[in-house]
Amino acid sequence: MKLTTALLTVVAATLSLSATAQEAAIRKALAERIPQMDKIDEVRATPMKGLYEVRIGTDLFYTDAKGDYVIQGELIDSKARRNLTEDRISKLTAVSFSALPLKDAVTIVRGDGKRKVAVFEDPNCGYCKRFERDLQQINNVTVYLFLYPILSPDSAEKSRNIWCAKDQATAWQDQMVRDKPAAAASCDTSALQRNLAFGKKHKITGTPTLIFANGTRVPGAIGAQEVEKRLAEASSDAPAAN
Repeated sequence: MKLTTALLTVVAATLSLSATAQEAAIRKALAERIPQMDKIDEVRATPMKGLYEVRIGTDLFYTDAKGDYVIQGELIDSKARRNLTEDRISKLTAVSFSALPLKDAVTIVRGDGKRKVAVFEDPNCGYCKRFERDLQQINNVTVYLFLYPILSPDSAEKSRNIWCAKDQATAWQDQMVRDKPAAAASCDTSALQRNLAFGKKHKITGTPTLIFANGTRVPGAIGAQEVEKRLAEASSDAPAAN
């Protein structure tokens, strides 16, 4: 038994060294040949034999064992009918709901408010307006709206007027659903700067961006039916780690 354990330990160590050497070889080859790949965050084997994932931030590429060829695209497991690239990016971009600075959000409660979703939105975003109209169909949810002025020069002004309004939730709904701009107002808007900093840290580059209670992030507007589906999934999942 002791001999078997020792042999297994040696084999495991050898495989580990082999994997490390393989990763180093790929890093070296790609850095030398493609200057933009000089700062690779991670190299790992994929389920497809001989194909390796190369990660730079949340961008994924694929290469052979020697780094001779690079593929930019999606890896599909046809047998399992899963988009492995999409699954991987979802994990990489997940944001722990507990990490969200909810004090910097406008809180909108509908019904019992048991289900939760956070949304980063710009008041000048046309897709956000469409999303907000669909969101009116969703009940029993708490929406944490993070004003995220990134699209137009006056996005910051409109966000300030909403944030500083006496009734923030109504001011937001007036702006997005009823096309009624919020009245001019002023107050401490440091929360908006913190929202921008948080978004930059987590690479939130477009609006709307939704984050559900299980950490799942969805970029772009989705319909009410998809929101319901995501809320149900989030309710049954444990919170995702950062």
